[in-house]
Amino acid sequence: MSHSHICCLVHVVFSTSDRRDTIGHEMESRLHDYLGGIARTNGMEAIVVGGTSNHVHVLLSLPRTLSIAKAVQLLKSGSSKWVHEHFPASQSFSWQEGYGAFSIGSSQRASTMRYIQNQHEHHKRITFADELKKFLAAYQIEE
Repeated sequence: MSHSHICCLVHVVFSTSDRRDTIGHEMESRLHDYLGGIARTNGMEAIVVGGTSNHVHVLLSLPRTLSIAKAVQLLKSGSSKWVHEHFPASQSFSWQEGYGAFSIGSSQRASTMRYIQNQHEHHKRITFADELKKFLAAYQIEE
């Protein structure tokens, strides 16, 4: 039995290349499910996955042995490969190089889950670019 106990919750956000609307409605829920599967396979828990046609949010619980950078790399590379295999018309699909990763406390878990689950409604009022700027400001990260 391991004597290391951690709770590492990270809200990860990444967009499609050039923030293009390349995640179609028929792809979206399957892609979100697949991202959850990638997480499970690699010892993470994707507590909730959401997004819109040009970006994805994932609330991850990371194991002690996996860095954020490695977790995001696994999610992005695995899902990109899956899109190419299962959606032949989406051969130009790719993720943008960067990502955002924001630590959250256990007390923020429920509100973060609601936020991720309501992405379509949220983005009727704010663009992804403006959303990201708000995250960076809230976490005091320079663009």
